[in-house]
Amino acid sequence: EVIVSRGELVEIGGAFRIPDVMKRSGALLREVGTTNRTHFDDYQKALGPHTALLLKVHTSNFRVMGFTSEVSLQDLVQLGREHQIPVVDDLGSGCLVDLSQYGLEKEPTVQETIKTGVDAVTISGDKLLGGPQAGIILGKKKILDLFKINPLTRALRIDKLTLGALESTLLLYLDEKRAMEEIPTLRMLSLDTKRLKKRGKQLLKRLSGMTDEKVTLSLKEAVSQVGGGALPLQELPTMAVAIKPLHFSVNSLEENLRKGDPPIISRISKEELILDMRTVFDEEIPLLAAGIEKALKYLQPQ
Repeated sequence: EVIVSRGELVEIGGAFRIPDVMKRSGALLREVGTTNRTHFDDYQKALGPHTALLLKVHTSNFRVMGFTSEVSLQDLVQLGREHQIPVVDDLGSGCLVDLSQYGLEKEPTVQETIKTGVDAVTISGDKLLGGPQAGIILGKKKILDLFKINPLTRALRIDKLTLGALESTLLLYLDEKRAMEEIPTLRMLSLDTKRLKKRGKQLLKRLSGMTDEKVTLSLKEAVSQVGGGALPLQELPTMAVAIKPLHFSVNSLEENLRKGDPPIISRISKEELILDMRTVFDEEIPLLAAGIEKALKYLQPQ
């Protein structure tokens, strides 16, 4: 039996759900507590001769707010030690930097989680870590040795290219300042609006002579959402270039950009095409401007 709080039975992209994963593994899921409140004694009462694992799942892609209560990982680790039951924390996005110092919502870091004495931690190689897509298991040697002898380990092991990309990403974290500048995800999350405004002006300057009176251009304040299975409530102030078509639909412009080479992904708001300057780099501005110019050429007035 694996004991887990009902409030942590998450579903991630592709309809992958914790209960389904448990069922496929052959483990028996033992739910405790309620959706919004789970207490320490809920775990205590659920312990029995068949308990094999205490599982904590970080709700990295949603939040339960209001009348809530959850048991800390530290308390679960203590309970596991008392009853000699391993504790695993599915941390999800795998953050290695305290993002609160950059004005972002506090996310538990891998380092903080390991310090609790948890037996194993599972994280993603991409998302907030910023590396290639991979699953990473960290923990005590006796637990990791069990994974190593499982036949599935060989079938699921990552290839050399992924391993090389992951190593290169992790090496950047030896210098946090360098990691924040060179890992694209962290770089985008930590940019201030002053730099974003400058970037937007660069794009407007390049577009000013290309639009041929087909659109109106403006630079305006907007909001970015983190997404990607991390910081679900976090909204970031940003600057966006807004393109308003004069003689054709905004949907046709969005489609042309999306189907271009390279594709340019935008969003539509109040009949304007919005390009978030947080999601493009300075060196990509010329390429972005050329893509917009190309998309406009093939649009016919309505």
